Amino acid sequence: MNGHPNLVILAGGASSRMKKTAKPEAGLSNEDIKQANERSKGLISVGQEGRPMMDYVLYNAKRAGYENIYIVIGEQGNLFREYYGSKDKDNPWNGLKISFAIQFIPEGRVKPFGTADALFQAVEQFPELNSVPYSVCNSDNLYSVEALAALRTTESPNAFIGYDRDAMLFPMERISRFALAKLDGDGHLLEIVEKPSEDMVEQFRDASGKLRVSMNAFKFQGEMLYPYLKNCPVNEERNEKELPTAFLNMLKDHPLTAIGIPFSEHVPDLTAKEDIVAVKEFLKTNYQQLDWDSA
Repeated sequence: MNGHPNLVILAGGASSRMKKTAKPEAGLSNEDIKQANERSKGLISVGQEGRPMMDYVLYNAKRAGYENIYIVIGEQGNLFREYYGSKDKDNPWNGLKISFAIQFIPEGRVKPFGTADALFQAVEQFPELNSVPYSVCNSDNLYSVEALAALRTTESPNAFIGYDRDAMLFPMERISRFALAKLDGDGHLLEIVEKPSEDMVEQFRDASGKLRVSMNAFKFQGEMLYPYLKNCPVNEERNEKELPTAFLNMLKDHPLTAIGIPFSEHVPDLTAKEDIVAVKEFLKTNYQQLDWDSA
């Protein structure tokens, strides 16, 4: 199976929604709450023997054929190194090579500057990414092997996984806040709209009648994206530089170079404390054992 070997995992965010107080009926242990308040979301213990969500993301990435993993961590990201290797570059871990990029917080800010800034700092620290294709995903979403493999092997210079909104097993109130993608009849990405209003939704149906949402799983041609990461404007509402903005700005200058790869499946997600119990159940049911040797 041809394709590129590079995956960038974004794990340097502030996790502000995870730190909000959970509902009393959420079924969380004191340890769950403590970790949710103190750890990066990808390092919360949700798996067997207390292993973190990131293990499962890496497991699926390896099974999908990735070899070089770049984890973007915050300045206080030392716990990632305890789990996955102390060196900055090429830590050997279960057959993967794991490197760390640090998302530094600019002077005058208390929180990181967003996902476009995270990826920009990663490609500045690992400039080899600017001459090759690579995939990008979150540390707190468990994407399937098939979805990650589709990104790795697509022949399109740029791509994202376009998930069927109806297949998501989240409350509708939450699903309605997901970014919707607009595709042309051939599946090329035209637009991504954050939190679309209800009266806009119908115009986003694709050729098969589905509403496609983005869960931040992308493939980029490094050289093509770089100037748009570097010059990404700040989202005025959120005061962050967002990866979809850089992506869409690139498409204005390079139209028809990105496709939406259609998938219809649930994506386990650790956004808030209430998600911890659901993710634990999903992993217990679907990942009784991580067999790294055959991955």
